[in-house]
Amino acid sequence: MSDNPETHGKKAFSVDEGANGMRFDVFLTEKMPSHISRTRVKQLIEGGSVTLDGKTCSSAKTKLKGGELIELVIPEPEDATPLPENIPLEILFEDDHLIVINKPAGMVVHPAAGNWTGTLVNALLHHCGEGFKGIGGVKRPGIVHRLDKETSGIMVVAKTEEALSGLAAQFADHGRTGPLERAYLALVWGVLPHNKGTIDAPLGRSSNNRLKRAVVNITQQDAREAITHYNVVRHLDGKGEGQANASLVECILETGRTHQIRVHMAHIGHPLIGDQEYGKHFETKANALDERASSAVKAFLRQALHAALLGFEHPVTGEHCRFEAPMPEDFEKLIESFA
Repeated sequence: MSDNPETHGKKAFSVDEGANGMRFDVFLTEKMPSHISRTRVKQLIEGGSVTLDGKTCSSAKTKLKGGELIELVIPEPEDATPLPENIPLEILFEDDHLIVINKPAGMVVHPAAGNWTGTLVNALLHHCGEGFKGIGGVKRPGIVHRLDKETSGIMVVAKTEEALSGLAAQFADHGRTGPLERAYLALVWGVLPHNKGTIDAPLGRSSNNRLKRAVVNITQQDAREAITHYNVVRHLDGKGEGQANASLVECILETGRTHQIRVHMAHIGHPLIGDQEYGKHFETKANALDERASSAVKAFLRQALHAALLGFEHPVTGEHCRFEAPMPEDFEKLIESFA
């Protein structure tokens, strides 16, 4: 079998008598490679790509009787809707199955309203080209996880359905029982009460702003478990008085909710420096710093957050992969200003 089992072409399956009463899509999903989802199978059925005893059957709910012949035609992957753009990428690793990049701050991951061009997806479509073998029937990057636009750091992207399936399972586990490792560096205001700790607080939509996240009561309909472990790397002065006014913190996620680190750190009273959404009420603290640090903080117009480490098991070869990316220059200069 090739590296991408969902290559275009025709496949045929005989329905055994034991499948009497089974749903069409369920039976066909069981016959396909494990990384091809039931959703994808349903798309193929409803798209007219599957016949039952020679007749097109577009209802996934059809009950089988046993003895039928199913023929499936998997079409060639379509070109992705976003256009390829020649945008430079810092590539840490690449093979036929996946690519690991160090995303710069300011780059959106996926095209959306207000950001249709200049995204990581546009850049990857240009760089990888025919290297994308078709995910969900489309030649596109398999986005397993995301970083906020203004967060820098390491991301892994799948090139094939098989790689996407394997990586998605690891990210769903968040390293609780599997090999996934993720660590972020955050520069936050103040001195945390302990050098090591865990923030266990569910997240959901903010009642004040539907575009923001907040720590919510677990009974809220959209509440999701969220756990962040942190370790203080060092304390920073910024006043020249020998007293800490900021902390460089390593954050390790046990869950992967939207804006999790940013919301959790703000929740315990130590928002990220530069965070315009969750730490804006701390902006005036820059006025109390010495001139060098104050100027640096006021000029740093993004959250001070960097995805510094990513480790995972290669979904095809089984090899353990581990990557680290140094802090970007603007982040380093911000830290140096507190010295």
